[in-house]
Amino acid sequence: MKPPFWALCVGTGFGAGFSPVAPGTAGALLAVAIWTTLRFFISPSAFCGITALLIVCFTIVGALAADRLEKHWGEDPSRVVVDEMVGVWIPLLVVPHTGQWWMYAIAAFVLFRLFDITKPLGIRRMESLKGGMGIMMDDILAGVYSLILIAGFKWIIG
Repeated sequence: MKPPFWALCVGTGFGAGFSPVAPGTAGALLAVAIWTTLRFFISPSAFCGITALLIVCFTIVGALAADRLEKHWGEDPSRVVVDEMVGVWIPLLVVPHTGQWWMYAIAAFVLFRLFDITKPLGIRRMESLKGGMGIMMDDILAGVYSLILIAGFKWIIG
């Protein structure tokens, strides 16, 4: 039995998870590309809200998709990258809309991937959670840590 098409599309980050090299990085890059494209079409006042909406919606639908795909592909399959998408959108919440925004976006991506790969500060423990939400939670926490660092840096430099 094949997994449902919607779960396949969402869970694999619209196919980014099928990348033969570093599927998690491919999913995170896709998320940054989506975010960057949207910032050119959405007003600055609505952009943070749209990013937050993406995070909430993809967390819910992504957890359901990951849960379905785990039944077909085994525990925490590497092809499921919706968790990386949500995780990298979290620090992008605090990226400024003007100025050197692209430098902050690169920092958000790099910090998120660093936390996601090394899994310090309790991130690894999140992997012990079962099902789709367990798949999502380590990347959500990596995103939160990245957001804190970027927000702190913004605060320090003014």
